[in-house]
Amino acid sequence: MPITEIIKKWITEGANVIDFGCGDGSLLCDLKDSKNINGYGIEIDPDQIELCIENGVSVIEQDIDQGIQDFSSFNFDIAIMASSIQCLKNPDVALDKMLDIADCCIVTLPNFGHWKCRLDVFLGRMPVTKSLPVTWYETNNYHLCTIKDFENLCEERGFILNKRKYLNTNYKESWLSSLRPNLFAAEGVYLIEKE
Repeated sequence: MPITEIIKKWITEGANVIDFGCGDGSLLCDLKDSKNINGYGIEIDPDQIELCIENGVSVIEQDIDQGIQDFSSFNFDIAIMASSIQCLKNPDVALDKMLDIADCCIVTLPNFGHWKCRLDVFLGRMPVTKSLPVTWYETNNYHLCTIKDFENLCEERGFILNKRKYLNTNYKESWLSSLRPNLFAAEGVYLIEKE
C-alpha cells in the first residue's frame, strides 16, 4: 500500500488538514477528491508553490522551522508532514508545535537505519536510496534518523504513536519490514497524538 493510500485511510471525511512541506499539492488534491477535506499547504520552494496554485491548492509560503506557531489560532483536525521532518533544524520542536495546532499528525520519514544505508556508510559513502534520492551535497536533510531514533523521541516527549506502518523499498508493507523495522523498513509512517 503506497504512502498516500495509508494517509488517506487515516484521514476522516471532511477533515480540516494542514500539510507542512506540501510540495506540489498533489496529496492535498487527492485528499480533496477522495475525502472532501478542507486543506491548506505550507511550502517554501517557489517552484512547488507555483505548482500548488496551478493545482488549485491553497498554499502559504512559509519556512516550517519558523512558521508553525503562526497557525496556533487555527483548529486543524490533522497535520501532515510527509518526508519533510528530516529537513527541519528542530524536528522535535516542530512535532510539538504541530500537535498544538492539530488533534493529531501524520509523519513519514526515511529510515537511515535501513540495511542498504548501513552498508553504504560501512563502505565509506553516504547512502542514496528511493527514500533519500539525492547525494549528500544536494540534500536538504539536517537530521537523518532511524526508526528507533524517531520512536524514542516520541516516547521521550510523551507523544502517542497511535498507528504505524513500516514500508520496504517498494513502499509496501512486508513481514520482514514489520518484524525488524529498524533494519528492513525503508520508510516509517506514523499517526501521532499528544498524551
